[in-house]
Order: sequence, then structure tokens, then C-alpha cells
Amino acid sequence: MKIAFVGKGGSGKTTLAALFARHLVAGDRPVLAIDADINQHLAVALGAGEEAAAQLPALGDALPAIKEYLRGDNPRITSAAEMVKTTPPGAGSRLLRVAEDNPVYERCVREMGGVRLAVTGAFREEDLGVACYHLKVGAVELLLNHMADGPAEYVVVDMTAGADSFASGLFTRFDRTVLVCEPTVRSVGVYRQYAGYARDYGVALSVVGNKVEDTADVDFLREHVGADLLTWVSRSAYVRRAERGIVGALDDLEPANRAVLTQLADAVDATPQDWEAFTRHAHEFHRRNAHAWANERAGCDLTAQIDPDFVMGPVARALS
Repeated sequence: MKIAFVGKGGSGKTTLAALFARHLVAGDRPVLAIDADINQHLAVALGAGEEAAAQLPALGDALPAIKEYLRGDNPRITSAAEMVKTTPPGAGSRLLRVAEDNPVYERCVREMGGVRLAVTGAFREEDLGVACYHLKVGAVELLLNHMADGPAEYVVVDMTAGADSFASGLFTRFDRTVLVCEPTVRSVGVYRQYAGYARDYGVALSVVGNKVEDTADVDFLREHVGADLLTWVSRSAYVRRAERGIVGALDDLEPANRAVLTQLADAVDATPQDWEAFTRHAHEFHRRNAHAWANERAGCDLTAQIDPDFVMGPVARALS
């Protein structure tokens, strides 16, 4: 199951993503966490020190090697240089599982606070004015396109704030999107933006309220997000300490807030994985990106990379 955590900056999505990943790991479930936020804080939220977090290998730096591995011997992809962030898998591609040994994980995945973590890499000073953060997030999109995860496996992605995930179709790569929403007008505005895109493409969306203090806050959220409100996190001394760099044992989290993580896991587990829709959306957005910019950059028609007979999923992974 692929789960995205989204929301406006400061909503607490990184903290909730870290807590959820730790909750899953505590239940002995296979988890891969990915920090795809332009502000790279997930490692610290998982309990890593600032120095250790800064030394994590970046997916963005390994993009050529990632492409080479994933293309495998797919005859529709003649070279890794012709792969772009939306390139879908086909017959001959190498597909990924959440927990396995492969060169991509060996190079880019490290354990932080008991959770296996990959990061896109920070937007560095040398990137200013010459690079786009979409190039870094492109590595995440490729991984998700090739991730043949099963229902008892979890990929937890902390997404960048705002609408960047809509630029290439990345928002359709998830089985469930969790929007972390404060009881404020600005946070509800972000919800409306996400909800509109999500419903157009059948993306399952759950709202988790955060920093809720009283019934008036809950009523406000219910008024503005309706049935999408799954649950809410109350003001938490545990979370305040974590945001100051003191990440305690998960058992120290307030029982009511720990129960929120269980509710969220139950909602994720109840979500059907629609691999035909996953494949269809991958093809659609690859065509769009090919016609918009990628064909010109590659000097060839990248829509030829689409394998019309290939459907992504664990069945394809078992046959590969």
C-alpha cells in the first residue's frame, strides 16, 4: 500500500508521517518511508540527529543508476538516458517490493529510528537558479511507478507542501492520500485543492485533523471537509517534544493519539489496490509529459515506451 502525507506547510504532516511509519514498524509490518518534501525533516522526525540526517544518501544523486536498474531488459527503453520521471514499467522492467535486497535500496535506503528511509535530498545552494525540485522528486515517481507492493506492505511518503505533486501525475501513484489539516481557513483551502484533483482521478483521500483542542475545532473540520474527516490528533505534549528534537518511545504517545494511528492503518488496509487504474494513470500522464516536454528533450517519441499489454502489480512482479 502506498500512502502519501500531504498538507500545507506547518500542518504537522511530517510528524504524522513519521508516527505512522513507526506505528506500522512496531506492528512488524514491512515499511519503506520516503522523504519527498523540499524541506527534508522526516529523518529527524523519526529520531535521527541533524548530522546523521544530513549524511543520508540522496535518491536524486542516484537517479542515473536508478534508471539503469529499473529499465532492466525492457525492449521499449533503449537506454536509461531516455527514461524520464513518468516512464512506466513494461515487460522486462525490474519491479520493486517494499522489503527486498536490490542495488537501489543498498545505495539509497538507511534505517532511521527503526524505519527504513530514503530521501530525495535537500535543495542545495548550488541548485538555486539552475535546478528544479521536480528533478529530485522524479526519482520518487520512478520508484513508485515500479513498486509492486502487496496489501501487507507499506510505502509512506512525506510529500512536499502545495500542489507540486499534481504537475506530473505523482498524486495518482498512491492507494490512499492522507491530508493533514489544521482547523484553520488556510489549511482547509489546501484540502479543497487536493480533494478536487483527487476526486477527478478516483484517488482515495482521508483527512486527519491536527492540533485539535476542543469540539469547536472538530465541528469546524466537519463543516469544511465533511465525510473525508477520518479522525483527529489532539494537542500533544509528546508531539511538542518531538518537534523540539526529543523523539520518545512510541508507547509514550498519548493513548487517544496512538489510537488515531490505528484508525489510519485500518483505513489504509481497507483500501483496495486498483492496479488497472494505477497502470492507466501512469500511461496517461506519461503521454502528457512526453508531448509537453519530454519528447523534445529526448529527441524521440517516448510514448513508444508504453507497453499496452502490461498491467502493474504483484502478479507482474511474480512473473518478472
